[in-house]
Amino acid sequence: MKKTANRSCSNQKAALRGFFCWALLSLSLGWATVSYAGRDIDQDEALYLVEQGVVKPLQEFLDDALERFPGRFLEAELEWDDGRYVYELEIVTKAHRVLELEYDAVTGKLLDVDEED
Repeated sequence: MKKTANRSCSNQKAALRGFFCWALLSLSLGWATVSYAGRDIDQDEALYLVEQGVVKPLQEFLDDALERFPGRFLEAELEWDDGRYVYELEIVTKAHRVLELEYDAVTGKLLDVDEED
């Protein structure tokens, strides 16, 4: 009887250790994912990514944005967001609307257009 009780207790301890290891791993992986979501890319890294052909040059996106919405360019950012590189461009149109355009920096696809308040 004693051997069966010890084995059962040992199995429970192993199961608990396994659960805690799994929980710790899940939390650390989840935290790593969250910490990189929406990460701004600095100008040196952006230049490197363009030179390596990972992302398209900003000028392509500026030309497209101003062709779609004639006006004036305000600012741009390159981010790592939701597992991809995204250019965020802000322009003010001739009708004085401030728009934020999001482009996939690799494919060039326009992902979203939002009007700022």
